[in-house]
Amino acid sequence: MYRDILIPTDGSDGARRAIREAVGLADLAGATLHGLAVVDTREYNTLPETKWARLREDLEAEREADAAVVREAAEAAGVDVVTAVRRGVPHREILSYVDENGVDLVVMGTHGRTGLDRMLLGSVTEKVVRASRVPVHVVRMDGDDGNGDDGDG
Repeated sequence: MYRDILIPTDGSDGARRAIREAVGLADLAGATLHGLAVVDTREYNTLPETKWARLREDLEAEREADAAVVREAAEAAGVDVVTAVRRGVPHREILSYVDENGVDLVVMGTHGRTGLDRMLLGSVTEKVVRASRVPVHVVRMDGDDGNGDDGDG
């Protein structure tokens, strides 16, 4: 069975649904849950350092809050939990975390935030599924029938 389960999160509805699933799996397996939030630095490489520094602080605070949601959910269920916030390219940071921490299962949602951010998390999930050396449990959003329409209209 699983000993270490990773749940990457961005604070989205899809991530929250995946968190519930990951907490349940960790509880059943007696596993440690790892919550990981990544500040995506790709978009900010062209900004002057002073602007990036301010933005980075805000983004890191948001990701810390996202990781705290994982911690709170796990603790409420009596599941051992560790959390981390990293900076970089999300799928690369997720895969690195898996290797560095002996993770044996990744749980991810199919969609993250809306608009461009939603597309990015969708591509992050796909990249992790394709490149992961461990199983990836993908949690579908309500109304996600696999055709790209999440039921919002």
